[in-house]
Amino acid sequence: QVQLVESGGGLVQAGGSLRLSCVVSGSPFTINVMGWYRQAPGKQRELVATVTTSGPTNYGDSVKGRFTISRDNAKDTVYLQMNSLKPEDTAVYYCYANIELIGLRDYWGQGTQVTVSS
Repeated sequence: QVQLVESGGGLVQAGGSLRLSCVVSGSPFTINVMGWYRQAPGKQRELVATVTTSGPTNYGDSVKGRFTISRDNAKDTVYLQMNSLKPEDTAVYYCYANIELIGLRDYWGQGTQVTVSS
């Protein structure tokens, strides 16, 4: 059984910063890509950022230059540093991991709310 547990969400004023963390736990596994997606009310889930095992990253256009994704492979943890937050960043942020356990599949966390006030 694989679990992804997020932490670090909350309420922040525009221009502020937050750091999200996501720990993967469970049976022995191999983690490939890790990342973050978000979903605002009435909108589709969208890519925030992903990072591969070796380090290359990919960002959604709306967060480039403001957010930074990183991971600690020894801790099976992925982080998202969010700076210069805007009200339009308000959403539920979901941790994502592509994991090889019995076959290869995608796993998701339960989501953490980020609210940016103007």
